[in-house]
Amino acid sequence: MGYDAGQFDVIVVGAGHAGCEAALAAARMGCETLLLTINLDMVAFMPCNPSIGGPAKGHVVREIDALGGEMGRNIDKTYIQMRMLNTGKGPAVHALRAQADKFLYQHKMKETIEQTDHLTLRQGLVESLVVEDGVCKGVVTKTGATYSAKAVVVTTGTYLRGKIIMGELMYESGPNNQQPAVKLSEDLRKHGLELVRFKTGTPPRVHEDTIDFSKTSIQPGDEKPKFFSYETKEEIPNQLPCWLTYTSEATHQIINDNLHRAPMFSGAIEGTGPRYCPSIEDKIVRFSDKPKHQIFLEPEGRYTKEYYVQGLSTSMPEDVQLSILRSIPGLEKVEMMRTGYAIEYDAVVPTQLLPSLETKVVSGLFTAGQINGTSGYEEAAGQGVMAGINAARKAQGKEPVILDRSEAYIGVLIDDLVTKGTNEPYRLLTSRAEYRLLLRHDNADLRLTKIGHEIGLITDERYELFQKKLRIVDQELERLKSTKVKPVEVQELLQSLGSAELVNSVDLLTLLRRPEITLEHLHSLSPSPYEMTEDMKEQVEIQVKYSGYIEKQLAQVDRMRKMEKKRIPDDIRYEEIHGIATEAKQKLAKIRPVSIGQASRISGVTPADISILLVHLEHYNKVVAARGQ
Repeated sequence: MGYDAGQFDVIVVGAGHAGCEAALAAARMGCETLLLTINLDMVAFMPCNPSIGGPAKGHVVREIDALGGEMGRNIDKTYIQMRMLNTGKGPAVHALRAQADKFLYQHKMKETIEQTDHLTLRQGLVESLVVEDGVCKGVVTKTGATYSAKAVVVTTGTYLRGKIIMGELMYESGPNNQQPAVKLSEDLRKHGLELVRFKTGTPPRVHEDTIDFSKTSIQPGDEKPKFFSYETKEEIPNQLPCWLTYTSEATHQIINDNLHRAPMFSGAIEGTGPRYCPSIEDKIVRFSDKPKHQIFLEPEGRYTKEYYVQGLSTSMPEDVQLSILRSIPGLEKVEMMRTGYAIEYDAVVPTQLLPSLETKVVSGLFTAGQINGTSGYEEAAGQGVMAGINAARKAQGKEPVILDRSEAYIGVLIDDLVTKGTNEPYRLLTSRAEYRLLLRHDNADLRLTKIGHEIGLITDERYELFQKKLRIVDQELERLKSTKVKPVEVQELLQSLGSAELVNSVDLLTLLRRPEITLEHLHSLSPSPYEMTEDMKEQVEIQVKYSGYIEKQLAQVDRMRKMEKKRIPDDIRYEEIHGIATEAKQKLAKIRPVSIGQASRISGVTPADISILLVHLEHYNKVVAARGQ
């Protein structure tokens, strides 16, 4: 028999990276929020790599922080190594990556959740939704507890009908041998949601004392670490290194000899795996011309001997995994502590979602994270914070917050999912963002802090500091523009840098446009009267050096904004529009885009289809206006 277990504004199902962000956002916006998880000991668990960040993903973590989310703050408290990647390239692809103490990461996130007002954390396995007249009103757990709410966010990760596969061995399970969620899958289908089957995998873990590090290359962290959160001021001492080794000829031979036992090739795996994170057996087959592949050995924390073998994700049988490991330089005598495995799970087809992450078929029901077909902690957290914000706003009777593609990588991620869908676990890449020069790692606060403050997730104190930064950056840019130097004042500096000498006086802003000249050089000539932090200086330099490119991208954004402003009414009947290709009609009718901009990004919809749709909309609007008169 069931019982009434309580009333909340927002319920979040699942406490992984999406669920934590969703619950914290909703609670911090003043909603009474319930966070339900199968196991309280698995809050913010990292079932795969013990790291946060990297290309595009690091950008998302900074965006979560600029909106008032938690992931950046939490990794800054718990990292064991911090490293800026791609520093030899332009600022658009600079990406911060942290190795996490994965146990401490969980502990600190759970502590934050437990200390947050309006947030209740509870253990419980959700088996069904309460849906009345197409509106989600709550959830029911395995123990019969019925919780009521104005909005529900489902963030079940890889737990939905989870199945672990290791060679010939298969069994129902969530990640890391946790209990799977079986009945919720059936319930989502019952309410009209279409599900697909995806797969992901994880490598074996090995014992530190059995690694011969002398045969590997050390990969240290940055001497002066940068942080993910704009609030972090203190660095953590004694960073731990990672180590690099490679697969060998023997590794490839062992894999080729055992392909008949690989579930990927024997037909045992039905789910689609992630293209950008293939298993080692998939890599050996697909890139058979490559003599070796990189393997990174990453510590899982300060107080454990477990090492994560990055690059060796596999679903081979346990005996084959051990042979593979021992064929790698430095791992000849290694002891395996945990076996790698593949996991299959159900995911929602994301084109069934609105850009707010609310489902189209059930009002008040939101989904976020791997259930939406993505891979990665950061992609999950980015969706989580937006689903939490929009569930809270739904409960408060307010309009949703939608980030567009020119505002955030989170905007790119969600738009890609709801507009294009995905036929494999989706991973965010810098190449997916057409405005990536605007969506840099360094300027996430400039793009999103104002939104975070308006919705109540950024404190007034933090917002004042942000505005102070904006003022100083603007004042310094103005100063550089109005300060002129004579050739005699700079010739010596220019000669020392191999820069062309001046003939006439020039302003400092023009000098800073030269690639070899930094703001530090100019400050040695003309010190700034403002107290400038490192990130203020970085902002000034990037805005000056890349101004031409940035202006071009802003012009592109303006053109796209006009398309986004052209809204498409809900009741448009695409099948009645003459001249639009059949494929386009089907896709438009299925996805039901909210704007011409979104319609133009649907795969299979051509510019010719968009032109016809625009003409039809003009006619439609005239008819509606005439009726109104």
